[in-house]
Amino acid sequence: MKYTKHIPKLILAGVLMATLGCAANSQKDNTTTSNREKAGDYIDDAVITTKVKAAILKEPILKSYEVNVETYKGVVQLSGFVGTQAEVIKAAGLASSVKGVVSVKNDLRVKAN
Repeated sequence: MKYTKHIPKLILAGVLMATLGCAANSQKDNTTTSNREKAGDYIDDAVITTKVKAAILKEPILKSYEVNVETYKGVVQLSGFVGTQAEVIKAAGLASSVKGVVSVKNDLRVKAN
């Protein structure tokens, strides 16, 4: 009988521990989610990629080449082969002019004849 008066205190302590544990776990989840790419970010990157590809295809000196475009968090990476160094520079300029592009990694190479 002397232990029954401690039962409400034990229940309260258990509820508090469970609540604090959930709060700590919730904060941990927020930090890991911020490192992941969100759906909106993925869609924005896809739109940027599409716009850069369209700009390159509209350019008469570049449309005959296969220029690969990838985007991650606004950073556009160009890869493939073109005919001249001027075309390498032109492709990078077109990519950087697209709205939403943070930077351009230009890995285009001049194709040896």
